[in-house]
Amino acid sequence: MSKKRVAILISGRGSNMMSLVEAARSADYPAEIALVLSNRPDAAGLAWAKAQGINVAAVDHKIYAGREEFERSMQKVLEINRIELVCLAGFMRVLTPWFVGQWPERMLNIHPALLPSYRGLHTHERALADGVKIHGCTVHFVVPEMDAGPIVDQAAVPVRDDDTPDTLAARVLVEEHRIYPRALAMVAGDRFVLKGNRVLARA
Repeated sequence: MSKKRVAILISGRGSNMMSLVEAARSADYPAEIALVLSNRPDAAGLAWAKAQGINVAAVDHKIYAGREEFERSMQKVLEINRIELVCLAGFMRVLTPWFVGQWPERMLNIHPALLPSYRGLHTHERALADGVKIHGCTVHFVVPEMDAGPIVDQAAVPVRDDDTPDTLAARVLVEEHRIYPRALAMVAGDRFVLKGNRVLARA
């Protein structure tokens, strides 16, 4: 079985990265985690990935004059490692249209809300402030517009009356860890068809 070579981009500890790595250990999983890349050389997730025997790299965004210069260096690292799919997992940099354009239908992101609601940051606080009864998370393809790409998978959690942003985030994170590996398997296994902005399961 030919496995797609995946890079996971992180900026911190990378808990979603860990769930993807664990899933990819399965012999019948259609992707292998070939690289973990961070824009922060001190990201805790790099040490964890290295301890798992995964290739790691850091491209420090602070030493570049602009976003595109940083991204061109990142792109070279991805090409050197023969990466076929990219997964963003807590990667805290806004990507330029140029970089997104290198990975059409080949770059995934996990967002802690039920898109198209609550794009951007502080999703749990905003959901609680609005009084919603259902919240959740979304895996989607990355497009130049933030959090607007075709939705691959979603999971919902009920909002409790006594929830705080932290308690709600913790329950959503459990679902993130469940659906991100499932979404990557669908994409890596080429088990989807894109119709407009809809991702449909291939029969």
